[in-house]
Amino acid sequence: MTIDDLKAQNLILFEVISGSRAFGLATETSDTDIKGVFYLPKDKFYGIDYIPQISNETNDIVYYELGRFVELLLKNNPNILEVLASDPSCIVYQHPIMQHLTLDLFLSKQTKQTFAHYAMSQIKKAKGLNKKINNPVAVTRKTVLDFCYIIEDQRAYPLNDWLTEHGFKQHLCGLVNVRHGRDLYALFYDPLGSCGYHGIVQQQDSTELCLSSVKIDTPVTAYLSFNRDGFSSHCRDYKAYWQWVEKRNEQRYQSNIKSGNDFDAKNMMHTIRLLQVAHEIMTQGTLTNKRANRNELLAIKNGQLSYDEIMHIAETLLSKIETASITSLLPEVPNFTKAIAQLVKMRECLYNH
Repeated sequence: MTIDDLKAQNLILFEVISGSRAFGLATETSDTDIKGVFYLPKDKFYGIDYIPQISNETNDIVYYELGRFVELLLKNNPNILEVLASDPSCIVYQHPIMQHLTLDLFLSKQTKQTFAHYAMSQIKKAKGLNKKINNPVAVTRKTVLDFCYIIEDQRAYPLNDWLTEHGFKQHLCGLVNVRHGRDLYALFYDPLGSCGYHGIVQQQDSTELCLSSVKIDTPVTAYLSFNRDGFSSHCRDYKAYWQWVEKRNEQRYQSNIKSGNDFDAKNMMHTIRLLQVAHEIMTQGTLTNKRANRNELLAIKNGQLSYDEIMHIAETLLSKIETASITSLLPEVPNFTKAIAQLVKMRECLYNH
């Protein structure tokens, strides 16, 4: 099913404007995000074609099936609680049946963990960007040879330097495993190329070393150590970095660079917003999407605060949330029994009309 199918079959129960516009943090370049709730036709719900979520290609528009929506509410998922708490000005459409679902059924002390966990994931993203900006990866991936070393005189020499110094060619080398030595090899050199050695690697992009058959009593030219863990780590970092370059929001990235930020300022703005909301839930027992401190949050997004300053605010809020949770009047967990009863009642209305 597609979003067009939901609309054509009148399956949408709830549709709201979400994201920056719902938080009162939209700027001229902000997108309009839509979230909502739908129910499946009776044959799909009772059959084997259950669909929990439908979205567009960019995930700017996302609809959750009614059961999945309630499931996420019971888990105190921050994004889904914010949908249920939508301000009337952001509600595009609301079926009367949605009145069965109210915040008091779901808000609980669990939000201390879920909101804080989500906020910390944003911090992790920001740190990841910090690492990528400050540690760019070359376009060309390093090869196995860059992680090989020759052991001589209690020292390890880079293999490529050693080959150049001796005028050796890697394809004229033969390697044999040293027994009980992890990634340690005896290296033999055949300057005439008459021994049929396979070389250290067969191709530049090889991920493994080659082994050769060497006649017994052939003198060992040197001993080679392969830093396999270092090579594997480099390959992972290389792949992650260039996937990030390919998928990153270039406008957002350039905005961060222009502001002198080596972290994702937008992620950090939402980190602080999430923690402030969590504190309000703990102290006031309710959730309000629209932020009264728009200027403060946009200052973070615009790079006016340093990473350390933002982290100090985050740590202070985390401490306040922990303290507030001790005296909070919220239940420990959502009212599962009543919430499920309401879901069943809604299903009965939808499928028995």
